[in-house]
Amino acid sequence: MSQMNKTKSNSVVRLLPVLMVAVVVLLAASARAAAPGITGGTAGTATFDLTAKASFISQPDGAMVYSWGYGCNTAPAGFNPDSSKLPGANCADMQIPGPTLVVTEGQTVTVTLHNNLPAAAGNTSILFPGFQVTTSGGLPGLLTQEAGNGSTVSYTFVASTPGTRAYYSGTQADLQVEMGLYGAVIVLPSTANAPTCPVHNTHAELATETDFRLSSTGAAFHHADSCYDREYLFQFSEMDPKIHRQAEEQAGKTCPVGVTTGCMDVVTEPYHPAYFMINGRSMPDDMDPNYAAQYPHQPYNGNPHMHPGEMVLLRIVGTGRWQHPFHEHGNHVRVLARDGNLLLSASPDPNNAGVNALAGPLLFTTTTTPGLAMDGIFYWTGKGLNWDVLAHNAGNDPGCTPDANGYNTGAGVLTASNYYEWCPDHLKALEKAPAGDVGSGGPVTLPDATILADGAWYGGSPYLGPNAAARSVGVTPIPPSGTVGNDPGSEAGFAFMWHSHNEREITTNNIFPGGMMMMMLVDPRAFVINESN
Repeated sequence: MSQMNKTKSNSVVRLLPVLMVAVVVLLAASARAAAPGITGGTAGTATFDLTAKASFISQPDGAMVYSWGYGCNTAPAGFNPDSSKLPGANCADMQIPGPTLVVTEGQTVTVTLHNNLPAAAGNTSILFPGFQVTTSGGLPGLLTQEAGNGSTVSYTFVASTPGTRAYYSGTQADLQVEMGLYGAVIVLPSTANAPTCPVHNTHAELATETDFRLSSTGAAFHHADSCYDREYLFQFSEMDPKIHRQAEEQAGKTCPVGVTTGCMDVVTEPYHPAYFMINGRSMPDDMDPNYAAQYPHQPYNGNPHMHPGEMVLLRIVGTGRWQHPFHEHGNHVRVLARDGNLLLSASPDPNNAGVNALAGPLLFTTTTTPGLAMDGIFYWTGKGLNWDVLAHNAGNDPGCTPDANGYNTGAGVLTASNYYEWCPDHLKALEKAPAGDVGSGGPVTLPDATILADGAWYGGSPYLGPNAAARSVGVTPIPPSGTVGNDPGSEAGFAFMWHSHNEREITTNNIFPGGMMMMMLVDPRAFVINESN
């Protein structure tokens, strides 16, 4: 394992929050998330043919919001992960966020932009912060060359360093970025000087689990402490429907003779967003599958999934005007890089010869500044909870041999179902009887304590493991239909609510729940996570 596993194991893991629901019932069949995107071609070059176009996107309150977005003008060279891993993968002619451009360090990247926005919108463009960009064609603009209505412009740059970055319109940003003209670039590290990372599917239970890491090296950067097991992309943005309504009303406006740069007069201040989105969707839509048919212009979801002890790479991008203080329940996030710049100390890493130690902070909230992108690692092990979350007992004891940091990572256990278990809590029961009635001795049968306290949909086992759902069922069958929401022989995990710490941002048009909210699902290794949807 990388040194990060050992270094981060010393960080404080918070107790399960009030918002965590043990044994996922309602979310058991929810889709997973990955970091899907499009690729651009040959080894040395990557070419993308995009268009800026208007359409409508949906919100959970039933609203269809007029928006602008980038999409594919012609079919992309490929997808990453490839479309065989992501059934239904496509690149719409307009989507929010725009297509994630997945390239490799050292590639020469060319993006051609076609302006198919309404004529009244005028010119449009794309900025690629962090890259040295040259342009071809187009018209001079304030920040870069722009494409006039019905015209094109091309941008070329070298993907100089790995990491996640934003791209967005450089024309009338208060309007065009608000309308949806933004996306992300993921630069994967080259194989040169690649660190040696653990193989993803080494556990016997996970033999059929497909590796969805974009990086062929298993690392996000040229640093052993950036090795990861799975990855997710989260783009945070907000929308003020009044601005979108004005743009819709003026979309058919005829500009005066001689005016070629647009004639919309959209008031963008004061700014009062009502919709807060992750990857272009609000909760609960963000927990539906990637490329779901009901969201033709919002293809990416936002529902992360992991096994205990895995290193989860979070690619986080802030878009729009507001900062969004996003809180990942369960643990802090170790920041690796900002805008593709790996954060290193001046001191060498004692466990990785030839490189300096990581210096990124541990963040309680990954606050997203507009235009800022960051890469970070999240992990969860159960350390600090003070009970055996895998529900071991003397009858099913697989053993737990602590390493120097207290985890079960020694030789011969990499394929064990309790790999990376926190050994000080091994065989430690939380309570003698996790569920069930207490006899009153009187004429009245008391209601099931779990139902009384937590409601009829409660799935309350405090344990991970194949039999966790069965352990949680008291005398009252749950849920009300008399069935168990999670098959006791398969999934029985923990759900950590990940959400904005700005309370307004977890609403949709001021109705809770909604907005910037999703679940991190932590499943035992006995459950195979399917990232294909």
